[in-house]
Formats: sequence, structure tokens, C-alpha cells
Amino acid sequence: MIKELISKMTLEEKVGQMTQVTLEAVGKKTKMKYEDPIKIDMEKLRNALLNHHIGSILNVYYLANSIDEWYEVITQIQDVATKETRLGIPVLYGIDAIHGANYTREATLFPQSIAMAAARNRELVRRSAEITAYEVRACGIPWNFNPVLDVGRHPLWPRLWETFGEDTYMVSTMGESYIKGLEGKRNTVGSRENVAGCMKHYLGYSFPLSGQDRTPSWIPERMMRDIFLPPFKAAAAAGVQTVMMNSSEINGIPVHSDEYLLKKVLRDELGFEGLAVSDWEDISRLHERDKVASSPKEAVKMAVMAGMDMSMVPFDFSFHQYLVELVKEGEVPESRIDEAVERILTLKFKTGLFENPYPDTSMKVNVGSQEFAEVSRQAAREAMTLLKNDDNILPLKKDAKVLVTGPTANLRSVLQGGWSYFWQGDVEETFPEWQETILDSLKAKIGDDNISFVEGTAFEAEIDIGAAVAAAKDSDVAIVCIGENCYAETPGNLFDLALPAAQLNLASAIEASGTPVILVLVEGRPRIITSIADGAAAILMAYLPGPYGAPAIADVLFGDFNPGGKLPITYPSHPNALSCYDRKPIEINLPNKVSELYSFGHGLSYTTFAYSDLTLSKKEIHEGETLSVSVTVKNSGDMAGRETVELYLRDTYRSVSPPIRQLKCFEGVNLAPGESETLTFELNLTDLSFHNRQNDFVAEAGEFVVMIDSLSAAFELVS
Repeated sequence: MIKELISKMTLEEKVGQMTQVTLEAVGKKTKMKYEDPIKIDMEKLRNALLNHHIGSILNVYYLANSIDEWYEVITQIQDVATKETRLGIPVLYGIDAIHGANYTREATLFPQSIAMAAARNRELVRRSAEITAYEVRACGIPWNFNPVLDVGRHPLWPRLWETFGEDTYMVSTMGESYIKGLEGKRNTVGSRENVAGCMKHYLGYSFPLSGQDRTPSWIPERMMRDIFLPPFKAAAAAGVQTVMMNSSEINGIPVHSDEYLLKKVLRDELGFEGLAVSDWEDISRLHERDKVASSPKEAVKMAVMAGMDMSMVPFDFSFHQYLVELVKEGEVPESRIDEAVERILTLKFKTGLFENPYPDTSMKVNVGSQEFAEVSRQAAREAMTLLKNDDNILPLKKDAKVLVTGPTANLRSVLQGGWSYFWQGDVEETFPEWQETILDSLKAKIGDDNISFVEGTAFEAEIDIGAAVAAAKDSDVAIVCIGENCYAETPGNLFDLALPAAQLNLASAIEASGTPVILVLVEGRPRIITSIADGAAAILMAYLPGPYGAPAIADVLFGDFNPGGKLPITYPSHPNALSCYDRKPIEINLPNKVSELYSFGHGLSYTTFAYSDLTLSKKEIHEGETLSVSVTVKNSGDMAGRETVELYLRDTYRSVSPPIRQLKCFEGVNLAPGESETLTFELNLTDLSFHNRQNDFVAEAGEFVVMIDSLSAAFELVS
């Protein structure tokens, strides 16, 4: 059926299918206030669909739409596409719904991915993706540009919070869970409750040398294959429908022009058969920014011949014009166009657009439901990561007299970060009034009379530190809420990972007052706090916990929820002490010993857990065999809690220097006081393998060590 449809299409119609424009290109206004609803300019829309045969539209105009506005927008677009064009091919609409349907005002938002990784709960990730899919599909949109499968190895990178952290296995397994939630267990993307996913950003985007967004990465082939490629391999195996490219370059080659990565690796090695879409303007940037194409037209040829199927242009129809010319001139074979169009039309058929391209308005009743909200609330609680708790100062007593201060204490926006109603997520007025600030939730927890609030500082400037210190002296404890304002992508670039001096001065001055200080960190990346960490009595890492983050913070601080989150990143101690947990042996001893404030996997609880009986099923394994590892964990304290059991592996000696440890398995378990549970993990040959000096994926014979908590046991791989 698809090939038959392609045979009826003109060249212009085919190339139109490969062209994606933003909603703004067919909207009535070029500049909007946040409260203005989007209105389609029907003349612009007809020009796009009838004259340029546009196959895909994306994005919002400015502010998130209401679901009713989405109904109007999608219906108008599909009416023209299906009723006025020659072939009636529906438009494929795509959206960035990265922590819930964040461009729908009534939708359920979730903690950002870095916080979901801290929770170490695959089921929560899967369920959040199911809800996201439902609410995106309820708007009439069948395509979500998520999950982000970049491995977050550079703490400066402003998109770190969009990732599932610094560990390859963590990103792979969380990404797979997300895809199955989004697309369904059997990738039933035509279902009314599922949408097509998009693995991004292929490949190596998250490791720019400078830490700045969209700047060059220099990644050796072995590192690429061992660290950055596996999440995409797992996603392809999970059946994800689409892929979006890295906006920048690797080793001097912009990825949008890299035939090796886009064809040999992605298609031939990973077996990916779906649609490859560019990122925002990145094909034109091959000429304008990257200087690898001598003209915009050559940039189009370069990207299409490298393997790009669809161009996120996104404001004009230049891609359409240039590509039609290139085919007519014999520079691009029409067979390549047919290949791309077949992938695009296949996705349109799979997502059910040909059967019904319109929103199902009956789904509206469940959007933003209490059931969905409870999942977000639980995710926020489970993400909370207690980094420090001297003398068990936490949980606090509910009759304590508390000072609340700091720039993140009384804002809703900072709890959610970018991609929240707006791209940057920084317009406080757009956040629903029912969402609580940290101050709101603390007052709700212990009452207004027990709370005093002094702003203390803005994010970058001191306001009234003296007043905060005076209030601290009259309080039993000071909760100092610090961190980052909202940002997304390049506007979040940093040149200094240290927390701004104003915030450090606020915390330091209150610590000097003698009042115990509880630091609450609301941030998407690990801002340096070393100068105030020692003086703090407790530190709670909240990440970007979403709309229910504030009550989750209050629940943890006052003991109504026992924290169980684990760091998905290494928390550095100094701006230039940047290293990930799976470092090499040369980095663990003086003079090269890496300095970190808190390690990957660190996270305290209000109870204690005791590990025992680490048992291996064999002392020797051969190729093709698996190894069973069992361990018993017991809640040895007096409060119920959740513990994430993590299994690490070390290859003692090998031909390429081994990491000191690598995460291979994890599982969370909820235990009542005195309760114990035995968990069993399976290791196979792939878990023991790496890319050797020839870049072959091998497992070398020798000793391996399994490590769980403080326990360890060795086994041999026998050749």
C-alpha cells in the first residue's frame, strides 16, 4: 500500500513529506504574549500543505496550548491535509514532551529525567511514559521527541537534567522502560493510548569538550562504542520508531552529515529501520555554522545522502526547494527520496493517521487526573536524595521553629525547570496556582506560626542576608533553598560550575550563626557547594522534582517519607575536579586521585540496611554461560524504607585499562523494619565485554569481581 501511494506521488509531494516546519510558520502572529492563544493562519497553512506539500509540523508557538486549543490546531491542520490536498496524506505532528505532556496546560508533569534516574525505579519511568503518551495522544499528537538517551558525562552541559545520568547501563535500561511505556510493550503506536517515540540525540551530544551546548565533542571510537552507543542500541532493539540527531559534531564531523554513523552504525549495525529526523535548523547549519557545506543547497545534499529522512527546517520551505532541484539535477537519486518517504509514510500508517488523524476528544476527561498526579507525586518522593545527615538531624520535629530562605524557596518554576509550559520554563505566572512552592509546602506541613521566611538572595545577587541571619538566630533550624533558575539548552550554558557567590554567602553566613542549616538543592546539574557542605547539618538533593516536588521535599524533611534516592551522577568537589564514577585505576590514588563531594550511587536513608550472603552460582564460567549472583538485604533500622541494591563489576586485568567499577544490575526493594529479602541477578558474557584495542567487542579471560555494597566476590572467565 505504501509503495503504491509513493508511485502516485510527484517529486514535489515526496520531498514535501520530508519537510518539517514549526507551528509558528503557519501561525497568525510572529510575537506573542504568554496568555495569547495560538491561531492558525489558514492562508499560510494552505500554502504550506497545498503548495509545498509539507508532511510534518512540530512544536508550540510560544506558550503551552490548552487541550481545547490543541483540538482546534490539529483539526484545522488535518482538515486541510486530508480534504484539500491531492492525495489526502495526513500531517505527522511532533512535540517535545520530555517530562510529561509539558506543552499541554492541563497535563500531568513529572520530575525531570535526572530525578527519575535518582529514584532508580523502572516501573515509575515506564508508567510516567504511559501517562505522557496518553496525554500527548489526547491532544491529537502521535509523535513525541523523547527519550533523551545521551549519557550525561559532563556536569557543565546544560541538558544534563534531560538525561538519566552518567552511567551507560542506567541510561539504557531507563530508556528502554520509557520506550515501552510510550509505545506499548509491543510498540503498538497506533493505539489511542500510545505514541511513537524518538531516541535522541544520536550520538555523543552530551560530552562536549567545553561543556557548552552544541559545541564539539572529541570521542574516540572505543569510548563511543562502550559508553555512548549502548543506550541507542538498546532503544533500537526495543523497537523505537524514530531517531533525532546530535546537533553538533564529533571529531570534526557534524553528525547530520556523518554517513558512517547514520548508515553503517545506525542502520547496518543497530538494525534501526525507522525515521531519522534532524534537530532544529541543523541541516542548514552544515553551511551556516559548521562550514562543511559551501552553500545551503550543498548542505541539503550532504545531509540527505548521509541518511537524513526529514528536515526540521523549521521556519521556511528552503529544504523543499533545494532538494527538488538536487533531484532534478541528478545530484540526489530519486530512489533515496523514495526510501525516506517510505519510512515517513510507514510511521504515519503505524500511528493510525490514515485511519483517523483527528484527536479523540473522549480522552480529555482523564488528562491531568488524580490517578496520574499520584504517579508524579510518588516519583518526586522517590527521587529525593539525602546526601548528608549529621547526628540524624533529619527528620525534623513538626514543632520546630524554622527559617526558610534562599532563591528557590518561593518559586514554582524552579522545581520543574525547562520545557515546562515554555521552552525555558521560566515564566512564573504560567504555573498553576495549585502547585506549591517549597515555602507553601513547609507551611502546610507545620503551620504558618512555626515558619519565618526571608528571601536572603536572588540567584545571582544578595538581597537581605543580614535579615536572614537574624531570623536564623531566632529559629531552631534554617532550611536554605538554593540552586538554579530555569533554563533549557544553550541559554543554560555555564563557564563556572560553582553555585553563585550570593547563594554561597547566604548559606555560609547562616552556618556561622550557629543555627543548624539544612541545604535543599534544587538544580539540574551538580553546582559546586564544597565551601558550605561541611558547615551544613544536612543536605537534600531535590533535582528538578516537578509539580509535586515541594510537598515531596516537606515530606522528607519532616519524616513523612523516608528518602531512598541515589545520585545518578558524581557530585564534584571543585570546578575542575570533573570525573565520572567508572574512572580508571590511575585516578584512584595520589597524586591523581579524583576529588568528589559525593559519589554516584550515594544516598542516605532514615533507616539502615545490612547486606549479607553474597553468593555466586559458580567460581568459573565459560563463554555462553551465565552467572547468578544473590545477596540478602535486611532493614536493620526502625523505619520502613526503600533500598536500591546495585551490583557493580570490575574486570581485574584486561588489554584496555578497566574502569574501577561499572554498574551492571540494580533493583529496588521496599522493606519494613526487620524485614529481609534475597535478590538474584544474572550476568552474561555481554556484561563482561568491552571494545578492545582493535575495537572488537570481546570478553577477555581472567578474574572479575562482583561488588554489592561493601561485599565482594570473585570469579574467573575461562577461555
